[in-house]
Amino acid sequence: MFGEIGHFALVWIAISSSISSTLYAWQKWHIRQRPFSLSFLAKLNGAVALLSLVLLAYLFISDQFHFQYVASHSNSALPLAFKIAAVWGGHEGSMLFWVFTLALWSAFISCLHRTKKAYLQDVLWIMGLFVGVFAWFTLVTSNPFTYSQVWLEQGRDLNPMLQDVGLIFHPPLLYLGYIGFSTVLAFALAALMQPQINQHWVALARPWAVSAWAFLTLGILVGAWWAYNELGWGGWWFWDPVENASLLPWLTGTALLHALVAANHQQQQRFCALVLALVTFSLSILGTFIVRSGVLTSVHAFAVDPGKGITLLAIMVVTLIAGFSLLFMRAEQIISRPIVSIVSRNYLTLSAVGLLIVASFTVFLGSFYPMLYELFGLGAISVGAPYFNTLFTPLTLIALSLMGAVPFLKWQHGNYFSTIKMAALFAVCLSIGALLYWFQVANFSLSVALTWGLAIWVLGSHSLLALRQTRLSFMVAAHIGLAISAVGAMMHAEHSFELNRKMSPGSVVELTDGQINYQRTDWVIGPNYTAERAVLTLQQANKSYQLTPERRHYPVRVMNMSEPAIQTFWHGDYYITLGSKVDTHSYAVKIQYKSYMSWIWGGAIVAILGALMSLVKWQVSRGRYVTVEQV
Repeated sequence: MFGEIGHFALVWIAISSSISSTLYAWQKWHIRQRPFSLSFLAKLNGAVALLSLVLLAYLFISDQFHFQYVASHSNSALPLAFKIAAVWGGHEGSMLFWVFTLALWSAFISCLHRTKKAYLQDVLWIMGLFVGVFAWFTLVTSNPFTYSQVWLEQGRDLNPMLQDVGLIFHPPLLYLGYIGFSTVLAFALAALMQPQINQHWVALARPWAVSAWAFLTLGILVGAWWAYNELGWGGWWFWDPVENASLLPWLTGTALLHALVAANHQQQQRFCALVLALVTFSLSILGTFIVRSGVLTSVHAFAVDPGKGITLLAIMVVTLIAGFSLLFMRAEQIISRPIVSIVSRNYLTLSAVGLLIVASFTVFLGSFYPMLYELFGLGAISVGAPYFNTLFTPLTLIALSLMGAVPFLKWQHGNYFSTIKMAALFAVCLSIGALLYWFQVANFSLSVALTWGLAIWVLGSHSLLALRQTRLSFMVAAHIGLAISAVGAMMHAEHSFELNRKMSPGSVVELTDGQINYQRTDWVIGPNYTAERAVLTLQQANKSYQLTPERRHYPVRVMNMSEPAIQTFWHGDYYITLGSKVDTHSYAVKIQYKSYMSWIWGGAIVAILGALMSLVKWQVSRGRYVTVEQV
């Protein structure tokens, strides 16, 4: 019964969104009549989508394996938290979550902008179109409420690679970020649909853009942390195609934030902001296509169905064609003020947008060039980490150089005194980096030394700005966070090491700052797995830390998984992986030291906190910005 209600709720969303969108368009453009309000329907569909998702979760919790999706991704022995997370752990459930998130964002817009003005109704109409399209896609090709063809008493269990706390948080956060950018696109396209282009769309869209960016950033951060903790490889970013799929909209979304700032404060880059709003959401759809189509091989891809992937690709193409057609039809009416000085914050903002677009193209080319190369029958090639690291290192150094200059410049013109201060501080920070390299402090390479110097440059200049303004703004927090993460990434790449040893109870491995002792091997029985657990101790000076890596066997899926043990310090992590059994009592043990990992996570958290602070500020002082009644 509950499954049928959830199915009916999904049918309701698809039909109601389609009918209301069609009637609204008919009234507005065909009979030239003021259309009805879509606000109530947006709220209702948000509630119905939530009901459908909750009922699917109930099917998992109550072990109703006569539903195909539940049987494929759950088991009665699966812990409760993972049963709930399994709702979005597969293709069908994740697409229902897409529909729910689209409906949720649409409902939020109708709640926070309580008006019947034509512009906001057009925004809700565009959101309703997206809700309807993805609801029909889920209903026809990816319905999670279909019955199993045979009666099953047990399910196949959730993929052991997904049985981690990361599954509980990573996909929802990522989808909230992906789909959050649909709100920005809706505000942008609705502005172009007005008889006179609504220039206030930028101020209205900025909080939604920051919200989507914060969710996407947090989702990527949790995903990187999940891969680092679960896969046992010891890395945090592998330039995997699916990892790149989430990075692409993040890069263009960051460029969009910069363009929106310029458009809002200086009436510049308006056309650029519109283009980036369209491209960013399209790249979000592309990311979903990559995961589900099977066109790219990845450990993160959980569905290989070209038919479903092509449908998503078609949705993206239609969105791009419709969006760009409307944009070019109204291009002559999109007027921006010119940039009059190179030494200005306006020019730096434009440079930041350009740099982020170059970075996006770099990732896009590296991810899809091998596929196109093979598609044209030219053979098989691989583009890996060396390509991305080689190109992103100079881009990162340029970005840090530009970011550090922002606090010293005015929007239109820089002044002589500020320019002198900026040049002096920049020279001092570069000198610090040069000295670190020259005297081979901690064996710094040139790129690492420059990163340290430029990170100090960003931290120093933005600290001065924060003191001058007596507050910590989103820009200051985001730039400082990126500088911290950049140092962490560079140090991780060049100051980590790995040891592979055969160990048994009583074995000792000497390290530069201590030693690792293998104490014993325990047998462990988990809720849906058995495991061999090694008990090791890390001895450093007068302190001792216990590490317990495991090799798990999941009998239902007949899969083996390594669960690494991690000991975190401010300067890095000791990362221990228990490998295969070598003889009766010995195992292959991989000991890795991962330098400055906490700096990578910490920098991202600082940037996210800056976004949250800006959203709180917007909510508290909404009167300082354009209100809906002015639209």
